[in-house]
Amino acid sequence: MTEAVLQGILLGGHYAILAAGLSLMFGVMRIVNLAHGDLAILGAYAVLMLVERFEISPWWAIAWVLPAMALLGMALQRWLFARTLRAGILLPLLVTFGLGAVLQNGLYGVFGSEARSLGNAIGGLSWASWTLPGGIVVGQLPVLTLGLAVAVLAGLQLMLSTTRLGRAIRAAASDPEAAALSGVDPRQVHRAAAAIAVALAGLAGSLLAMRALVEPYAGPVLLIQAFEAVVIGGIGSLWGTLLGGVLLGVAQSLGAMVSPQGFELAGHALFLAVLGGRLWRQHRHAQGRPWLPALRLRRAA
Repeated sequence: MTEAVLQGILLGGHYAILAAGLSLMFGVMRIVNLAHGDLAILGAYAVLMLVERFEISPWWAIAWVLPAMALLGMALQRWLFARTLRAGILLPLLVTFGLGAVLQNGLYGVFGSEARSLGNAIGGLSWASWTLPGGIVVGQLPVLTLGLAVAVLAGLQLMLSTTRLGRAIRAAASDPEAAALSGVDPRQVHRAAAAIAVALAGLAGSLLAMRALVEPYAGPVLLIQAFEAVVIGGIGSLWGTLLGGVLLGVAQSLGAMVSPQGFELAGHALFLAVLGGRLWRQHRHAQGRPWLPALRLRRAA
């Protein structure tokens, strides 16, 4: 049980990086990017291509790929997302769904259907581990991923709190019209947010390729995992995203102890429980009645 919880916490680090970009894009632009998982797979394949063609370290390949993914995010925002924002909620969903299909089939056409991994390229790190007291074994790569998740989220939080760009992003997210009146250009803010979100997706895909196999049609699964982590942790909260990723990872690890199918099922069950609880509380407050436990406490007082 203890080892399963620990493995789930480490898995949550990957989910947090994957979900951070999705949460940022929704918080700033109110877009649910259905191609987010496919962009993560695109980043993974870009790193794989650089490693195979130029025989460089995956870490150097990631250093080249992330700026390219950021530029791709800016281009998508300028030429695609910005135009769909004017048409309401439905069109961005349809457009990003189509973008995901294009990415999936494009990757399949270029790289084929064979699943690939960066495990051999990173050498012993892919299977290296530490043995903790009590015989608990933890992998070095998952620990590195969790530490990287904390560093990335802390850096994002610091950027949002202290820099001019961060203040502009927060202003545009809370009240776009007032931000525009204060001299904030929403187009520039949206491009910056899209660049960060797509770069984070590429980083998450690259880390996934180091610990598992990736294939062109794996994007929708990553999208579901990211979306569940965002909802569980709270939409718009970076540290909530980390918490949501950890809770999702722990639920999946505990579910895997019951059965192989329990890995995915437990995560979906936690997501539905959290979502259902929030909808129930909103329903009770909309009726002017607080939900039952608080009501009983006030009567007892």
